[in-house]
Amino acid sequence: MKINIYYGGRGLIEDPTLYVISKLTTVLEELRVQVARYNLYEEKNAIAMLPNTLKEADGVILATTVEWLGIGGFMQQFLDACWLYGDKEKLSTLYMLPIVMTGVYGEREAEQTLIKSWEILGGTPCQGLCAYVEDHVEFETNPDYAKTIEKKAEEFYRVVNQKIKILPSSAIELKKNVLRNNSIMLTPQESEQLSMYVSDDTYVKKQKEDIEELSQIFKELLDKSDKEADQEFLKNLRDNFHPIDDFSASYMIELSDIKKTLVIEVNNKRLKCYYGDKADADVIAKTTHSVMNRLVHGRITYQGAFMSGELTAKGNFKTLRTFDQIFRFNLL
Repeated sequence: MKINIYYGGRGLIEDPTLYVISKLTTVLEELRVQVARYNLYEEKNAIAMLPNTLKEADGVILATTVEWLGIGGFMQQFLDACWLYGDKEKLSTLYMLPIVMTGVYGEREAEQTLIKSWEILGGTPCQGLCAYVEDHVEFETNPDYAKTIEKKAEEFYRVVNQKIKILPSSAIELKKNVLRNNSIMLTPQESEQLSMYVSDDTYVKKQKEDIEELSQIFKELLDKSDKEADQEFLKNLRDNFHPIDDFSASYMIELSDIKKTLVIEVNNKRLKCYYGDKADADVIAKTTHSVMNRLVHGRITYQGAFMSGELTAKGNFKTLRTFDQIFRFNLL
């Protein structure tokens, strides 16, 4: 028989949980049980891989103290890892003994957290040990407390060895009917491989770098697409320019949704168009990228956009009407 102990405290000398773990280990080893202990604070960079250690276990002891609120981060991380990467079929065969010792309030609530968590994982929790310990020296030297701990170890041994049936809990039905679709559906081999990747800081760092690189590539593609669209406006204006003798004017068109301003300067047969600013333009207009796109593709006229309200303008209205004469866009 093999029992795995997972300690979720911080390894402080005065933590009475360590004393309880030691007593349990002594009794179990006297009963010829193989005991493996995992200190989560030492395994914090590889907690995601610890569910793999459950494969050869017949029983589990989850031992922790109460942090400022509840069971603390290390134990919570381990339980999260069991939910995400653990072999659910194996978990369903494991008995769990919860141990909570603390010098602050909340030991019973913490014990219930461990019990509920193990039930939802599909395993079988046993009634554990929880206590408020004001003086760890007095606690550890009390022979009555020692007997209670030893008795609990013997009880747990019998439960695991004989595979005693525990009365059913509503948490089992909760897992079957409510939580069944919320876990990652992976084979045990896939779960093990995924947990290895998650625990590999180098792999995780590389994945983040790859994601950032892909994000940059897509950003550059989008920027390139926007630039190409902008250049297309300039090309369409140049290709469809029909100069009028002795006509000179300037237009400034603000594309409000992309925060760019298109400037068009006409001087007889010379055309100059660019993105910039010209506050003294003869006609100052404001529209959107979409309306401008329709305009240069011949789907709407400059004056039509103004009349419909899709384009607003101020300045010389005779010059405004002339825009459709000097730029004759073919419908595409």
